[in-house]
Amino acid sequence: MDKKRVSKSEKVIPFIPDGEFYYKKAIQSMQRDRFEEAHKYLKRATELSPEDPLILMQYGVLVMEEGRFQEAQEILQEAHILDEEIAEIVFYLAEVHAHLNLLLEAKGYAEKYLRIDEHGPFMDEAKEIIDYVEQNDVLFEEEDSEVYLLQEQARKLMEAGEFKKAVEILEAIITDYPELWAAYNNLALAYFYIGESNEAYDILHDVLAHNKGNLHALCNLAVFYYYEKKEAELEGLIELLLKIKPYLVEHRYKLGATFALVGKHDAAFKLFRQLERTGYDGDAGFYFWYAHSAYFTGHESIARKAYQTLLEIDATKEGYEPWRNVNQDIRLDSVEQDRAFLLEKIQNDYHSERMFGFFLLGKSAHKQEILSHPGYIKLDALTTEEKLFLATVLKEELYLDTTFEQSFLRALETTELLYEAYSPLNYEAAHLFQMWFTLCEEAMVASYSFLNPKALAAAVDYMFQSARYERVTKTAIAKKYGISTPTLTKYVNELIAFLPYLNDNK
Repeated sequence: MDKKRVSKSEKVIPFIPDGEFYYKKAIQSMQRDRFEEAHKYLKRATELSPEDPLILMQYGVLVMEEGRFQEAQEILQEAHILDEEIAEIVFYLAEVHAHLNLLLEAKGYAEKYLRIDEHGPFMDEAKEIIDYVEQNDVLFEEEDSEVYLLQEQARKLMEAGEFKKAVEILEAIITDYPELWAAYNNLALAYFYIGESNEAYDILHDVLAHNKGNLHALCNLAVFYYYEKKEAELEGLIELLLKIKPYLVEHRYKLGATFALVGKHDAAFKLFRQLERTGYDGDAGFYFWYAHSAYFTGHESIARKAYQTLLEIDATKEGYEPWRNVNQDIRLDSVEQDRAFLLEKIQNDYHSERMFGFFLLGKSAHKQEILSHPGYIKLDALTTEEKLFLATVLKEELYLDTTFEQSFLRALETTELLYEAYSPLNYEAAHLFQMWFTLCEEAMVASYSFLNPKALAAAVDYMFQSARYERVTKTAIAKKYGISTPTLTKYVNELIAFLPYLNDNK
């Protein structure tokens, strides 16, 4: 068989990759989230096409995303020298100068971008940079920075729960600085946390009327809607917030924390991950929400690493890990994960219902969010029995030496045995626990000793099951809990005495 030969007259023209070739390869790599590969291709593209401003710009943006802001500024400056009228290059110069805290330069480039392309794709982001710089100008225009110190004082008061004192300071600030929107946003939060929600809403609407698109105001509004269960309003606002692509670190953090709080963990994780990759050195709040968003999007190793960093910053957060007391096979339809159900219980008029709510809160992924809200739990209105159940959720070290306190520990053990038998709870099982906490409250008030937690758990189980289903036998229930039938009968008779229709203490 003749072999195919290439004619001597045919010339093989070799393919020589140029800058445009590597630039396209880099774009493809970025679209696949292969950033190390994209960096290599873009660097090669700039070497082959050093006079192409768009290739230089893309390389500068990638370097900026990696957190090397000084190097990115130099690359983008080179691109700008090659063509001063490319609007995108001007915008990215504004962004990188903001990252370098060169605020006047950032503002200048942002203003130039708007002059070149008034309605361009980065219009909102450019205005955001200008607003941010102007806010800082207001904040630091006085040499003594008195207003900055006042804001810090108000912030610390809010962190300590002294919201009324914070309101006084913030009201004074906005009187002297009527366009300092940051103070208005903090004032709205302070009013909301002391229960003055109408005033809080009015302040945020006023901010948005005078400073359209203020991201902090929009995020605070989302938080208010979330806490007040205004689902329709929240859904519409979240839809808007998901479209926002902030460039300033402060705004990425605020938006990410808001998304994490309201359960939009995918969006939150993406923002926090971007911040981490740029070398952001976060505070305790950053690592707390980063850990939560990572955990609830399936990135457990990242979540644990973030939470470890949090504990190095604030050791008091130990015990609030998102995976703590949460079943590995989380069922989002379980009672423990039903936020509305939990809030209804802990704010219920009946003591026994609140006790049930506090116990469930310790098993819920919503624990930290609910505990951190100053308006959800009214400590002054709680009975001793309720405070003991709440203390177990707070992981407070209990020194329980009295007879009453030892009885409480056995009541708690009984509750845990029932939870072990029925977790994760469905709404039918919740009725069993409601019955148990009614009995438990009456028994604690009557100084009952709860001597045998296993027998008590079995008795509660039998009382509940036999009232609902036929063919429920004491023998089967006793065997389930490892006790004798006579012991079960004894404790059923003891608990019957605490049924509410036999006791008018409620």
